[in-house]
Amino acid sequence: MSIDERGSDTPIEPPIELCAGSLRMIFEPQSGFLRYVKLGEREVVRGLYAAVRDRNWGTIAPQVSNLQTHIKERSFHLQFDVTHREDEIHFAWRGELIGQVDSTIIYRFDGIAKSTFKSNRIGLCVLHPMKECAGQSCEILHTDGSLENSAFPDYIAPHQPFCDVRAITHEASPGVRATVRCEGDTFETEDQRNWTDASFKTYNRPLALPFPFEIKCGTRIEQSITISLDVTNENVGARRAVPALDRARHVPNNEIVISIDQTQAIPLPPIGLVMASHNIPLNETEIARLKVLSPAHLRVDIKLDEEYESVWRRASEEAFQLETQLEVALFVSDTAENQLSQFVKFVGEEPPVTRWMIFHCDEKVTSQTWIELARKNLKHISSAPIGSGTNAYFTELNREHPPLDAVDFVTYSVNPQVHAFDDLSLIETLPAQAQTVRSAQQFAPGKPIIVSPITLRPRYNADATGEANSSTSGELPRNVDTRQLSLLGAGWTLGSIKHLAQGNVASLTYYETTGWRGVLETEEGSPLPNLFPSRPGAVFPLYHVFADIAEFAGGKVLFSRSSEPLKVESLVLQRGDKSTFMLANFTAISQKVRIKDVSGQVRLLSKHNIEQVLREPERWRSKMTDTFSEIIELPPYGFARIDKENK
Repeated sequence: MSIDERGSDTPIEPPIELCAGSLRMIFEPQSGFLRYVKLGEREVVRGLYAAVRDRNWGTIAPQVSNLQTHIKERSFHLQFDVTHREDEIHFAWRGELIGQVDSTIIYRFDGIAKSTFKSNRIGLCVLHPMKECAGQSCEILHTDGSLENSAFPDYIAPHQPFCDVRAITHEASPGVRATVRCEGDTFETEDQRNWTDASFKTYNRPLALPFPFEIKCGTRIEQSITISLDVTNENVGARRAVPALDRARHVPNNEIVISIDQTQAIPLPPIGLVMASHNIPLNETEIARLKVLSPAHLRVDIKLDEEYESVWRRASEEAFQLETQLEVALFVSDTAENQLSQFVKFVGEEPPVTRWMIFHCDEKVTSQTWIELARKNLKHISSAPIGSGTNAYFTELNREHPPLDAVDFVTYSVNPQVHAFDDLSLIETLPAQAQTVRSAQQFAPGKPIIVSPITLRPRYNADATGEANSSTSGELPRNVDTRQLSLLGAGWTLGSIKHLAQGNVASLTYYETTGWRGVLETEEGSPLPNLFPSRPGAVFPLYHVFADIAEFAGGKVLFSRSSEPLKVESLVLQRGDKSTFMLANFTAISQKVRIKDVSGQVRLLSKHNIEQVLREPERWRSKMTDTFSEIIELPPYGFARIDKENK
């Protein structure tokens, strides 16, 4: 596996395919993660796994060993050992996973603390799929034996929709009810779409209890999750029961179909970048390459309680060089009146600003006082819109709505790695990003939604309950991800833009201009080339996503759908008489993709041509290299652009 493909050359163990009666699923041996429990084509459970979280909600990676498997056609029995070890945390558990012919699945967790440490959560978690569950009715069994009729939320719920949970039952398919039963602790459910996970998560230890809590060395924790099916529709046939539903099992099709709704089109939102945080000025080559992307704006963070003069001068200079304007995130403190007055005097009249985002350094959602102070001062130098919300995640905005009468727009940031960090989990977040926009529009009607910034890693820990452990010398910073330089990173970026645009977002801001959190590497190269092996002075694959989209600035996004969105994603753009179809393969194998009634010219990016593509982007972008007629073989992690002339 090339690091150019997925940002890592560490081999991935192939998942183990399992069946329990009528249910099929996959098990990941490197993590102990059970994924995609399906009845026919419908997901019953998206995931089932165990998590060990530190005092700041950091997830301690599992180390799986001693896996023993006994797998039959319609049943299985797996046993394995797992260790979580980082800093003072040392926790080990024995896992047992049983699948029965009556379509029952049991996951057992038997753990013991090998050290004394503080934690926010330990134990089993269930992920209920967003697509199948959102808005659907369900029945909650509480720990006292009482039943409650409820429903999974449609719009994203700010707080736990279900508390004191022993079991959740919902209709998995017409005439079939699925029950998830949780033992060993009191469980509750949160809406993970708040953090762009495409699921609802049922977990143990209610958040109403104090955290972090101390786990003494020798403490034992035992839990289990049971998934079962019940046939309720007489038409299904009581005698045949659930195993007879095996006839609905999926027969794999080696062709992925991209369908396009020509009747649904939405304006392509303006897309900007963030000024690089490494303080190295742009050189002539970098300026030229960044101008190809036509960034709609350049975000700069100005903290008024710190030295900001040099930051402002550099941001203004780079905005001028890139022929764009500034998106200013202005951070105030309790002395905001004086800070803003001094800032206005320093900046002078008519700065090159497209919008002001006002944040208070000690508030997750900015209160009205600071926004009104900013408006009173900034009106003397700028007529640009003034908005706010949160510099953190959508969940903060969802729990505490901004003062809508005081803002011209609402803003929040996005990243896909609050809860999980593997490739598949990142891809799963893409459709959930649009759900945050939809929910924001519901509680902030008529206000433009600005998502800024979008990054692969969290920029900082917004939920820390204590001092976070800093990165060890010689390790990558926690806000740097090697997928930034990969084809997979390019594919994720394409999917993010597609879903947020189709959600009718008003503006997007991504990454940084240069460096290991940017769209191209600096001339000096990576500070840690052994860990982040970028090519000095080269662009990253995701650069070409932005470059292709820039050619359609002011155009439209046509709604498109992939028949296998976890494998291949699409983005369809149109401007005037030109259309382009952008495709990204998220998998390690080639995928055959069909776009009906479409033919045109192709430019393909894969590991086979990546050296030239990244070192000489101008040359590669100067021409299309192949022709396309309805079907394309998309290489592993490959990225394709297909241009079609509209008739």
